[in-house]
Amino acid sequence: MLMTVTKHLVISGRVQGVGYRFYMQRKARQMGVAGWVRNRGDGTVEAVVHGSPGQVNAIVAWARHGPPSAVVAEVKISDGSGEYAGFETRQTE
Repeated sequence: MLMTVTKHLVISGRVQGVGYRFYMQRKARQMGVAGWVRNRGDGTVEAVVHGSPGQVNAIVAWARHGPPSAVVAEVKISDGSGEYAGFETRQTE
C-alpha cells in the first residue's frame, strides 16, 4: 500500500474571482491529487488535498503562487482527513 497524506489548506490574498479554484482543480487532476477546493465567505480559498507526499508537496507549492492573476499572501497548512477519489470544486462555504 502506498503511503498517502491529506492536508487542509486555507489560501489568503487575492484568490477569489481570479480563477483560482478552476486552475487548482485542473492542476490537481494533472498531478493525480485528490480532494476538493471551494471559496469561503471570508474571501479565502479552502482546499483539502490527498495523495502521495510528493504529489501533496507539489500541489502545496503550486498553491503558494496560484494562477497568473492571483496574489497569494499566505497558505495555512494543517493535517486533513478523509478519502477522496477525484478532485472537485465545491459550493462556497
